[in-house]
Amino acid sequence: MTQLLATKLNNVKISLHFSGTSILVLLLFLCHTTPLHAQSINQHVKFDKLTFTDKGELDIQPSATSSAGDFDFLVGKWKLSDKKLKSRLTNSTEWISFESTVEMRKLLNGIGNMDIYRTTVDGKPFEGVALRLFNPKTRLWSIYWIDSNTGVLDVPVVGSFDGNIGKFYCRDKYKGKDVIVVFLWDKTDPQNPVWSQAFSPDNGTTWEWNATNTSHRVE
Repeated sequence: MTQLLATKLNNVKISLHFSGTSILVLLLFLCHTTPLHAQSINQHVKFDKLTFTDKGELDIQPSATSSAGDFDFLVGKWKLSDKKLKSRLTNSTEWISFESTVEMRKLLNGIGNMDIYRTTVDGKPFEGVALRLFNPKTRLWSIYWIDSNTGVLDVPVVGSFDGNIGKFYCRDKYKGKDVIVVFLWDKTDPQNPVWSQAFSPDNGTTWEWNATNTSHRVE
């Protein structure tokens, strides 16, 4: 959906350049595409071309710069501006906004860290825990998630940072459908880092963003 909208936007720009389409048409178009800009996702980040093992598992390799210090920027207390897609893998364009808090600390002499995520869902308190572990041999991070709704660890997403952008993948199921999950971390602004999640139902051919948040450091 994001690529389609971006393509349309490019087409409109070209049309305006060559045909002088009225400003009114442009304003109506921009209003129609507002859901794209309601997200804080870095639209310039490209999805990797995924590779697979002979058994069909994801073949994930670390970046040249991957290190145990890649999540150090996240240590401390944060207030988050969250958005989630109302319905996943149904071509929904409606986003729900809410707020949350996170407190993160390092573990295991620096090769691990954990944060506690807190918010309110339908008037009830919700907590989640993210546990991140760095494997010094593979130089890959594994990120585990568990929340107060299920009490069960999700399949970990695995990957690394390449500069300021971190991408972490796994195979999983969503409502009985096989999907590939990606977590995207953008720490270009370390005082306001952005996390986003997308699902692919077709082994990485297409992706749908379904959740994102921007963290703001609490001094």
